[in-house]
Amino acid sequence: MKTMFALLMTSMLIAATGFAAEPAKMLSKKEVGVLIGKASTPAEHNQLAQYYRLQAEKLEADANDHAEMAKIYRARPTASETKRPMSPDTAAHCEYFTDSLRKAAGEARTLSAAHAGMANQ
Repeated sequence: MKTMFALLMTSMLIAATGFAAEPAKMLSKKEVGVLIGKASTPAEHNQLAQYYRLQAEKLEADANDHAEMAKIYRARPTASETKRPMSPDTAAHCEYFTDSLRKAAGEARTLSAAHAGMANQ
Protein backbone atom coordinates (compact mmCIF):
# COMPACT_ATOMS: atom_id res chain seq x y z
CA MET A 1 0.00 0.00 0.00
CA LYS A 2 2.81 2.41 0.89
CA THR A 3 4.56 1.55 -2.38
CA MET A 4 1.39 2.27 -4.35
CA PHE A 5 1.01 5.62 -2.58
CA ALA A 6 4.66 6.51 -3.26
CA LEU A 7 4.25 5.64 -6.95
CA LEU A 8 1.10 7.73 -7.17
CA MET A 9 2.76 10.72 -5.53
CA THR A 10 5.84 10.38 -7.75
CA SER A 11 3.64 10.25 -10.86
CA MET A 12 1.77 13.36 -9.77
CA LEU A 13 5.03 15.18 -9.09
CA ILE A 14 6.43 14.26 -12.50
CA ALA A 15 3.21 15.37 -14.22
CA ALA A 16 3.15 18.67 -12.34
CA THR A 17 6.82 19.32 -13.12
CA GLY A 18 6.22 18.60 -16.78
CA PHE A 19 3.53 21.26 -16.98
CA ALA A 20 5.64 23.78 -15.08
CA ALA A 21 8.60 23.23 -17.40
CA GLU A 22 6.57 23.97 -20.52
CA PRO A 23 8.80 25.93 -22.92
CA ALA A 24 7.95 29.57 -23.43
CA LYS A 25 6.60 30.69 -26.80
CA MET A 26 9.19 32.41 -29.00
CA LEU A 27 8.17 35.99 -29.66
CA SER A 28 7.80 37.26 -33.23
CA LYS A 29 9.74 40.35 -34.33
CA LYS A 30 6.50 42.32 -34.28
CA GLU A 31 5.74 41.19 -30.71
CA VAL A 32 9.26 42.15 -29.66
CA GLY A 33 8.85 45.60 -31.21
CA VAL A 34 5.59 46.16 -29.34
CA LEU A 35 7.05 44.83 -26.11
CA ILE A 36 10.15 47.04 -26.37
CA GLY A 37 7.90 50.08 -26.68
CA LYS A 38 5.78 49.27 -23.64
CA ALA A 39 7.86 47.03 -21.34
CA SER A 40 7.37 48.21 -17.80
CA THR A 41 6.66 45.13 -15.70
CA PRO A 42 9.14 42.48 -14.56
CA ALA A 43 7.25 39.87 -16.63
CA GLU A 44 7.60 41.94 -19.80
CA HIS A 45 11.30 42.54 -19.20
CA ASN A 46 11.77 38.83 -18.48
CA GLN A 47 10.10 38.01 -21.81
CA LEU A 48 12.54 40.32 -23.60
CA ALA A 49 15.49 38.91 -21.65
CA GLN A 50 14.50 35.39 -22.69
CA TYR A 51 13.99 36.46 -26.32
CA TYR A 52 17.48 37.99 -26.51
CA ARG A 53 19.03 35.00 -24.71
CA LEU A 54 17.50 32.63 -27.27
CA GLN A 55 18.62 34.90 -30.10
CA ALA A 56 22.18 34.85 -28.71
CA GLU A 57 22.14 31.05 -28.57
CA LYS A 58 20.95 30.83 -32.19
CA LEU A 59 23.53 33.35 -33.39
CA GLU A 60 26.30 31.51 -31.54
CA ALA A 61 25.23 28.20 -33.11
CA ASP A 62 25.28 29.81 -36.57
CA ALA A 63 28.75 31.24 -35.83
CA ASN A 64 29.98 27.78 -34.85
CA ASP A 65 28.64 26.37 -38.13
CA HIS A 66 30.54 29.02 -40.09
CA ALA A 67 33.71 28.38 -38.06
CA GLU A 68 33.48 24.70 -38.93
CA MET A 69 33.00 25.51 -42.62
CA ALA A 70 36.04 27.82 -42.50
CA LYS A 71 38.15 24.94 -41.15
CA ILE A 72 37.00 22.75 -44.02
CA TYR A 73 37.77 25.42 -46.63
CA ARG A 74 41.20 26.08 -45.05
CA ALA A 75 41.99 22.36 -45.23
CA ARG A 76 40.88 22.11 -48.89
CA PRO A 77 41.04 25.54 -50.53
CA THR A 78 39.01 26.15 -53.66
CA ALA A 79 40.00 28.17 -56.71
CA SER A 80 37.81 30.96 -55.34
CA GLU A 81 40.34 31.62 -52.58
CA THR A 82 42.58 33.41 -55.11
CA LYS A 83 40.21 34.22 -57.96
CA ARG A 84 37.19 35.48 -56.00
CA PRO A 85 38.20 36.29 -52.42
CA MET A 86 35.25 36.47 -50.00
CA SER A 87 32.98 34.45 -52.29
CA PRO A 88 30.70 32.03 -50.41
CA ASP A 89 33.01 29.07 -50.94
CA THR A 90 36.03 30.59 -49.19
CA ALA A 91 37.37 30.40 -45.66
CA ALA A 92 37.58 34.19 -45.48
CA HIS A 93 33.83 34.44 -46.16
CA CYS A 94 33.05 31.97 -43.37
CA GLU A 95 35.47 33.65 -40.96
CA TYR A 96 33.88 37.03 -41.63
CA PHE A 97 30.44 35.64 -40.78
CA THR A 98 31.78 33.79 -37.75
CA ASP A 99 33.09 37.07 -36.34
CA SER A 100 29.95 39.03 -37.26
CA LEU A 101 27.61 36.42 -35.75
CA ARG A 102 29.66 36.18 -32.54
CA LYS A 103 29.56 39.96 -32.19
CA ALA A 104 25.77 39.94 -32.69
CA ALA A 105 25.45 37.13 -30.13
CA GLY A 106 27.40 39.22 -27.63
CA GLU A 107 25.12 42.19 -28.22
CA ALA A 108 22.05 39.97 -27.75
CA ARG A 109 23.49 38.66 -24.46
CA THR A 110 24.05 42.28 -23.35
CA LEU A 111 20.42 43.13 -24.14
CA SER A 112 19.26 39.99 -22.32
CA ALA A 113 21.24 40.94 -19.23
CA ALA A 114 19.93 44.51 -19.36
CA HIS A 115 16.30 43.38 -19.48
CA ALA A 116 16.91 40.79 -16.76
CA GLY A 117 18.31 43.62 -14.64
CA MET A 118 15.26 45.80 -15.33
CA ALA A 119 13.01 42.89 -14.34
CA ASN A 120 14.76 42.64 -10.97
CA GLN A 121 14.46 46.34 -10.09
